[in-house]
Parts: sequence; C-alpha cells; structure tokens
Amino acid sequence: MSTLTKSTSKGRRLPRNVWWKTGTAGAAGLLLSFMLLPIIALIVTLNFSDFRAGITHPSVWPALKLSLVTTTLSLVIVVLGGTPLAWLLSRRDNRLVQIIETLVRLPAVLPPAVAGVALLLAFGRMGLLGGWLARMGYSVPFTLAAVVMAATFVSAPFFLQAATSAFRGIDDSQLTVARTLGASPARVFFRIALPLAGPGLIAGAAMSWARALGEFGATLMFAGNLSGKTQTLTLAVYTTFESDMRAAQALSLVLVVVAFTLLYALTVTTERRARKRNGSSGGSA
Repeated sequence: MSTLTKSTSKGRRLPRNVWWKTGTAGAAGLLLSFMLLPIIALIVTLNFSDFRAGITHPSVWPALKLSLVTTTLSLVIVVLGGTPLAWLLSRRDNRLVQIIETLVRLPAVLPPAVAGVALLLAFGRMGLLGGWLARMGYSVPFTLAAVVMAATFVSAPFFLQAATSAFRGIDDSQLTVARTLGASPARVFFRIALPLAGPGLIAGAAMSWARALGEFGATLMFAGNLSGKTQTLTLAVYTTFESDMRAAQALSLVLVVVAFTLLYALTVTTERRARKRNGSSGGSA
C-alpha cells in the first residue's frame, strides 16, 4: 500500500516538474533569442569588405578619437569627484543621505532628452550658471566641454552606485582598529578603504566609461552633432545611417565589440574574485 502511494505521488509530481522546466526554459529561451537576434543580425549581415569600407568612412576616425578623449576626461572627473562622494555617503545612514543617493542616481534613469534639456537650462547661455559664464566670455553648449559634461552627467551614477556599495561592504572593524592605532582619517582611507574597495571601484569605473561611450541623447541636445568638433561615435552612427548604412553598421559593430569585451572582462574578473574569496574563507574555516 505504501509502495503504491509513493509511486502515485511520484507520478503526480512528475508532470508538474516537466511543465515547470518546459515553461521556464521556454520563457528564458524566448527572451534570450530576442536579445541576441539583433546582435547576430548586426554581425552576419556585414561582410568583411563592407566592414572595411564602412570603417574607412571620413567621419569614423575623427568620431572615434573624439569619443576616446571625451570619455577618458569624463572618467577622470567621475572617479576624482565620485570616490570621495561615495565614501562620504557610505559612512552615513540617514534620510538626507538617502535623498542625496536618490538624486545622484537620477541621471541614470532620466530620458536622454530630459538630460539634454536640463544641461541646457543649467549651462546654456540663458541657464542658471550659463548666463554668468556667458558674461565672462565662456560659452559651454556645442563645444568639446559640453560633450564631456554630458558624458559625465549620465555616467557618474554608475560609478557612484558601485563605489558606494564597495565602501559599504568594508568591515568597519578594520577601519576602527586602524583609527585606534593612531592612523589619521586620510591614512585609513588611502591605505585601507581604497585597497579593500578597489575591485568595486574598478568595476564601477568600467561601467561608467562604457555608459559615457554610448551616450547619445544628452550629447546631441547639449553639444550638437558637429563633425570633427562634437560628433562622437554614437552620433556618427546616427549621421552615417542616413547616407551610408555600411559605415553605420561598421561603427555599431565596433561599439558592440568594445562593450562585449569590457563586460566579459568584468564578469570573468568578478567570478575569479568570488572563487578566490570563497576558497580563502573555506580554507580558513
């Protein structure tokens, strides 16, 4: 009797397991296919001769050079200003800090057009600060500085979130011991906090740089699309799409390769660090 009950219960559970596995695999497969198909199409529909012709388009290399320069400058600004800000935010936990964190993350979710309008209203000739700058003889919009500012505005939240989480993940007891031994706050920050949070800071910096490289909307509205002056890689894709599809596709493929390489390197590094941490904790146990 008990054997029959067990076999019956197994028979009842089996269809549920099959339906569950089939349903989850089907849903996962549909989304995965939808996400991969455009990337595959971008690759397989471009032969090497078309890629070579597209990559030699006159607007490609100036846009590439401009993108590398502006994203690097943007990353330097984000890291130099974002690291101390993330440190200060991680050391406090109150309503004001929550409000500040929400505000600094806001540019990451703002529509690109809204970000561009906001930058113009702040730094344009009639803006809050732009009017004063104009009277001093400086005009920010539609310049190289505008490209850097747009990239910084939209990419900074990615670094700040990663850096704040990395600093919060530090064991406070290590910082406390260092302070009781007479270490100054600056020494604690540079000798203990930064090395411990280093992997998280590097990952955040990489994501911030990738976001700056792919910036489009805010740059278009705030800096314009002036070839050789403010035209970045993404803006070059937008421009060449109307006249030379091969160039637009070749540029898009370059951006995809850069993004994939960066994300894959981050994934591998994170997994290795996690395995090393788990191995060391298991060994110590």
